[in-house]
Amino acid sequence: MPETTADSYLAQALRDARARTLAYVADLRDEQYVVPMLDVINPVLWELGHVGYFAEFWTLRRLHGRAPLVEGADRLYDSAKIPHDDRWALPLPTRERTFAFLAQQLEEMLERLPAVDPPAADAYLHQLALHHEDMHAEAFVYTRQTLGYPRPVMPYRSVEPAGGLEGDCAVPGGTYRIGARPSDGFVFDNEKWEHEVTLAPYAIARAPVTNREYAAFVDARGYETRAYWSDEGWAWREREAAEHPKYWRRNEGVWERCHFDHWSTLRPHEPVVHVSLYEAQAYCAFADRRLPIEAEWEVAATGGRRRRYPWGEAAPDPERCNLDAWYGDVVDVGAFESGESPFGARQMIGNVWEWTSSAFGPYPAFAPDPYREYSEPWFGNHYVLRGGAWTTRGRLVSTRWRNFYRPQRRDIITGFRTCAR
Repeated sequence: MPETTADSYLAQALRDARARTLAYVADLRDEQYVVPMLDVINPVLWELGHVGYFAEFWTLRRLHGRAPLVEGADRLYDSAKIPHDDRWALPLPTRERTFAFLAQQLEEMLERLPAVDPPAADAYLHQLALHHEDMHAEAFVYTRQTLGYPRPVMPYRSVEPAGGLEGDCAVPGGTYRIGARPSDGFVFDNEKWEHEVTLAPYAIARAPVTNREYAAFVDARGYETRAYWSDEGWAWREREAAEHPKYWRRNEGVWERCHFDHWSTLRPHEPVVHVSLYEAQAYCAFADRRLPIEAEWEVAATGGRRRRYPWGEAAPDPERCNLDAWYGDVVDVGAFESGESPFGARQMIGNVWEWTSSAFGPYPAFAPDPYREYSEPWFGNHYVLRGGAWTTRGRLVSTRWRNFYRPQRRDIITGFRTCAR
C-alpha cells in the first residue's frame, strides 16, 4: 500500500469499490433479482449481502469486536459454510434492508480507520475486504452476461480499431524468479513466495487468439473432430452439445457474438472470449500450438525482471491496457502498444483472462493466510488464468496475480494465447 494517509488511499479505494458494486446492480428491476439456480452464479441479493458481510467480518468484527449488523449473518452469508444451492432458499433481508446494511457497514468501517495508515496486520484485513469486493463486482458482470441482462450503465470510453497482431516473442531459456516478495505489500497466499523456475527457450504469441483465428477452427469442423480434444474435453463437449463458443451464432452465414443482450457481427481482431480450457486446448491441437505454463506466461509478461505490470510499476491507465471497465468490452488485440512487455507481448494485462496449462497448486513456500478458504480448497481441480479482463480492477491484478477456475467454465471473460510447440 502506498505510504499515504488512509483517506487518500484505503478509504477512497473502499468507497470506490462499493460504488462499483452498486453501479453493477443499480438498473436491475426487482424481478431481475430473482435468478435461476445455476452453478456459475449466485442469487444477486445474497451476493450483495455476502460482500458486506465479508468486509464486516474481517474488519469490524475481527479488529473491533463489533456485533453483526444483520441478525443471523453467519447463517446467511458465510460462503464457506453455506452450500451454493442452499443460497436460493435462505430467508434473506429485503433489497432495501440489504442496501441499508451495505451503507451502514461501509460507514462504520470507514469511521474506524485510523487517521494514518493502519498497522500492517490491520491494513492486510482491510485490503482483503477491498479486493474481495473487487472480485465480486467482476462476478456481477459475469452474472449479467450469463442471464442476458443489458450491459451495466456506466460511462465507457471509445477506442479506434487497432487490428491484429501476429507473430511470437522469443523468450530465452534460463532460471527466472516468479511469485511475490514480502516487500510487495498486500499479496494473496497463493502468490507466496518468490521462487526460481528453470525454463527452456520458448516462443509465445504476441497477442491472444483472435475471433478470426478461432473461427477458422470452428469452420474446419474443429468441434466435431475427436482428435483435437482430450478425453475430458470431448466428454465436456458432448455434455454441453458445444458446437462453437458459448455466445456465438451464425446469422445468414455470418458469425455473430452476443455481448450481454446485444448481438453484433463478430469483429475479427478482437480476442475470442468466453471459451473453456477444453476449447483452448482443442484449438491448440488444431493449430499445432500449445498453451503456456503459468511460469512461461509470467516471465513473458515481466521480461524476466521483477515488475508489477508489463510496462513497469506505473499504475494502469487507458493508454496502456483495457481494465476497470474503461471500454465496456474487449478491444482489438493490436491495441495498447505502450503496454507491451519487454519481450514484445501485448495485452498481458487486461482485455481477457488467459488460460494456462497449469493446474492450480501451491508454490513451494505456501502457507494459508487467515482467510484459509481463498486458495487451499481449490488446489488440484482448478486451472490457472493470468492477466485480467476488461472488467478487472487495476489495483487488483498484476503480472504475478493467479486467478483460478474449473476447466469447463466459459461464463468468465476468458481467452488464451499460445506457444510454439
